Amino acid sequence: MGFRPSSRSWPDYESRGRKPPAAIDDVPDPTVGEITQRGRLSIVAIDRQLNYGRHIIANYARAVTPCRIALDLGAGTGSDLRLVREAHPQARLFGVEWSPANQEVLRAQGITALALDLERDPLPLDDGSVDLIVTNQILEHTKEIFWILHEITRVLAQGGTLVVGVPNLAAAHNRILLALGHQPSVIRSASAHVRGFTRRDFLDLLEAGHPLGYRLRETRGSNFYPFPPRLARPLAHAMPSLAWGMFLRLEKVAPYERGFLDFPTVAELETNFFVGPAPVEE
Repeated sequence: MGFRPSSRSWPDYESRGRKPPAAIDDVPDPTVGEITQRGRLSIVAIDRQLNYGRHIIANYARAVTPCRIALDLGAGTGSDLRLVREAHPQARLFGVEWSPANQEVLRAQGITALALDLERDPLPLDDGSVDLIVTNQILEHTKEIFWILHEITRVLAQGGTLVVGVPNLAAAHNRILLALGHQPSVIRSASAHVRGFTRRDFLDLLEAGHPLGYRLRETRGSNFYPFPPRLARPLAHAMPSLAWGMFLRLEKVAPYERGFLDFPTVAELETNFFVGPAPVEE
């Protein structure tokens, strides 16, 4: 699967404040006061930029000590890494990004751009060398989740922080849609999303590949459909389990070998997941 390592890798939508319009759930943001009709669903003044939870990323970055090296998987034009730099001006910043245009934007900011296929290529970083890894609105786009989590866990230092931002399959609006017999908006078949996550499910996934290896430090929610920002922000704060997006701050607390690569075979998963290059015969 030739997945490009960023959901923001199409022409530079992020710099224009947009997500790539890949699906119904990715349509351009309505402005305040505008009502957009999409079938039976009315979207009233939703601020989709809240989906990225930048305020949460900033708070999580400040909680990391020390932070000598930080890595963003799907860096776009560097929005999350700029927040890391504000908290840790001396940190070395790396960003996995497929788009050549975005790579140039990253390099112009002093960020090392890594042009690779997140679902096939190893990260060019030493084992246990990274203090902070951010993956924000990326994992829901990927099939090869075991390879990605293997590489994340391999390069993350023990005691290091993994920040995960993904759409919440258990969000209030998704529960309502499913109860009415409709597909949850974050995992429509005709979209760029191929996975759906709940908090419990994601923690179970980590446990499957690295038992007792991660400790959840904090969970927050961002945005709350279908409300405008003045309501969405306090609702997401008060009820993170029902918010549009969930943001987890996790600490790696145990050494890692290769549990994520072994899991598909051990669990006899009937899908040909990529678990690394085939051995080269002598």
